Order: sequence, then structure tokens, then C-alpha cells
Amino acid sequence: MKKFTVTLLAAILLLTGCVFSVTGCGTAGANGEVNVFNWGEYIDEDLLGEFEDQTGIKVNYSTVATCEEMYAKLKNGGVSYDIIVPSDYMVARMIEEEMIQPLDFSKIPNYKYVDEEFREPEFDPTGEYSVPYQWGSVGIIYNKAMVDEADLGSWDILWNEKYAGQILMFDNSRDAMGIALKKLGYSYNTTDEAKLMEAKDLLIQQKPLVQAYVMDQIFDKMENGEAAVASYYAGDYLLMMDELGEDSEIELGFYTPIEGSNLFVDSMVVPKDCENYDNAMAFINFICEPENMARNTEVIYYSTAESAARDLLPEELKNSTILYPDEEIRSTLETYTNLPETIRALYDELWVDIMSA
Repeated sequence: MKKFTVTLLAAILLLTGCVFSVTGCGTAGANGEVNVFNWGEYIDEDLLGEFEDQTGIKVNYSTVATCEEMYAKLKNGGVSYDIIVPSDYMVARMIEEEMIQPLDFSKIPNYKYVDEEFREPEFDPTGEYSVPYQWGSVGIIYNKAMVDEADLGSWDILWNEKYAGQILMFDNSRDAMGIALKKLGYSYNTTDEAKLMEAKDLLIQQKPLVQAYVMDQIFDKMENGEAAVASYYAGDYLLMMDELGEDSEIELGFYTPIEGSNLFVDSMVVPKDCENYDNAMAFINFICEPENMARNTEVIYYSTAESAARDLLPEELKNSTILYPDEEIRSTLETYTNLPETIRALYDELWVDIMSA
């Protein structure tokens, strides 16, 4: 959804007293409410209103910037969500720590549309806890007027002194460390402490070149020509291109680095302390309806796990090699796994070292 549309919608909702939030507004719908916690710029907001109209269930919708922030909010308590949308490795961690509960698939008949390759994934091997929301990959987004074509192709561009002060980097430890690990030729999921120390040192070397560590702030910076190159999600590159429009003076490009990159799956799961379980099942089922899933994909520009929904997309999205990489690129992509607790703690220490360097 274009940002001005989102902003206008939010303004209208605010004026009418019905802005979405985790605490809700006014009274619950005739059939109660459902509290949804998702990533920023990651849903067709029109679907929320249609779900309310169809079911009488009020949606309280709030957003988060990183999986780690989502985890912390749930772990620390004091908030209540019925549906959250973490990434693969975080789903595995939440299953391990008994933070989420099994789903009642008898109440999610539209699960039948989910492609087999996304059922019983490594992060949820029994397939009890999660339903895929969207998936995608990570790569390099660059400003074509600011970057030399000869510098494209590798993660090396993020360490190129030519672009000092024009580089944007992920503001979370798993993605930033992952990029350094890939540049070094290692797995995203290594537990070798020596390799992790190498990655930390590489990120500290990079730090003087970095303009900012960002998440959703990347949109304004890249769309306004304030940075030359960034590491981010493929779907958000397409969203930026849509927001810029054909007449924009800013022209962006995207590529998957030759060393390999991340393939992620974000899934809908239900926290252990969910207060509106049946309403959560109804919301998940609504999102999984192929027409709704296709509409969501058209707005947020990520990849659907349902072939029936993909078939409903415009040709340019259905056949997009950015949304749906070919087998050659897919073979270079690696999914994050849940790391041992000792390694997660080490990540936290290393990230503090990097940020304070």
C-alpha cells in the first residue's frame, strides 16, 4: 500500500476514533475482538475492515520492527496478543520455550491452499503451530545513479569505501551478523565462536562506512535518495519502486549477492496466553483465503505460499523473479534456524560490542 494511502487511512481512523492498536478503541465487535501483532507495512489494511464486516470481530492491530522486539514483548508479559507473525527461527524458539500453542486446523479450512513445500517446515516439523503468512529473500537495494555497475553482485559493496556514509545496514543482530558470515563464506547458522568473532570484527570494520542502522526507516532514506546502497528484503524493494512511481527521478535496483543470502518464512502463530483463540482461528482462515492472500501480496509485495493465490496475481508479480527466485538463486539461499541459547547470548554480546565500537 502506498504510504500516503496508509497515512490517510490512519488519519481517517483516528478522526473516527477507531485507530487500530493493541489496546483497541471503543467497544469490542459483536463477536468480540482479536489482537494482531505484525511487521510494519506488512498487510493490506482494507482486509482488516473487511474481516470486521464479515465476522463482527474487532481487529486491534499493532506492529513491530524486529523478531527480537516481538519476542521481548511476549516474554516480558504485560501485553496480550492473539496472533503474532514471527520469522522461521523465532517460531522454532517460541515452540522450544512453550510460548505458542497448537492451532485447531478444523477451524482453518483454508489451510488446504497452503503449498506442500511450506507444510511441516524445519522450524515447525510437526506443522502444529504455524501457518505461513508470506515468504521472501534478502538482498541489496541500490540507487542506480549513485552506484557503479562494476561494484554490483556481492556483499562486498557494503564494505566499499567508495560509498562511505551512503550505506544502510540492518538494525538487528541476526541479519547483520548473517551478512558478515555470508561474506566470509560461512553458514548463517554456524555455532563456531571463532567464525562469529570474525563476523563481529568485519562489522566493526564496516561501521565507519555506515550512514545508519535501519529497519523501516530504509523506505524514506532510499526513496529520497539519501543513501546509495542498503541490505534489505526483496519485497520492500518492489514496494519502494511502487511508491516512487514511473516518473520518479530516483531509480533503484536489486540483486541477490553471489555468496548467497537468506530465505525467510513469516508465519501466523498463536501465543500461549491468547485470550480470543476462536477469533484468532477465524482471522488466520480469512487471511488464507486465496483471494485475500493474493490481495495482500499485491499490496505488500512479498511472496505467497499458496499457488492458488499466486495464480490470481497480475502477470508482472506472478512471474517476478524477485518475488519468486529461480532455482539457481533459490539454491544459494539459506533459512535461519533456532540457535542454541549460548550462541544467542553470544550474539547479544557481540552486537553490543559492534554498536559501542
